[in-house]
Amino acid sequence: MKDRIALMLAAFWWGSLTTIGFLVVPMLFAKLGNPSVAGNFAAQLFEAQSWIAIACGVILLIHFRSKADERMSGPAMTTIFFILGALLLALLQQYAVAPRIVARENLKLWHAMGTGMYFVQWLCAGVVLWRIGARTAG
Repeated sequence: MKDRIALMLAAFWWGSLTTIGFLVVPMLFAKLGNPSVAGNFAAQLFEAQSWIAIACGVILLIHFRSKADERMSGPAMTTIFFILGALLLALLQQYAVAPRIVARENLKLWHAMGTGMYFVQWLCAGVVLWRIGARTAG
């Protein structure tokens, strides 16, 4: 049962990253017409996404920690590494990159950094989903 909940959390995390980053935010900029308004909405969505990532990541870490007493094999440790990586990226985006983008401080650099970090977080969450799905199915 707990493994299925972990799978659902990983799916929610990856799915929310995918939906917000690759569908909703690009549509905001395409449809609203005003980049400033779209940027403000995007900032709020990315903040909410950061909290989703933090919540899912922490709960998944607790899940894997509870399994540590049973058997903490190499594949489980690798999954924890990807969870921690994605969590660190979410925190850095929220507290280091986003304030600079909102302040329009060297916007091109910080936007590129934020985009890259978001993409790597998406990849990490995808690996976590894949690995938990493989564990649950097998």
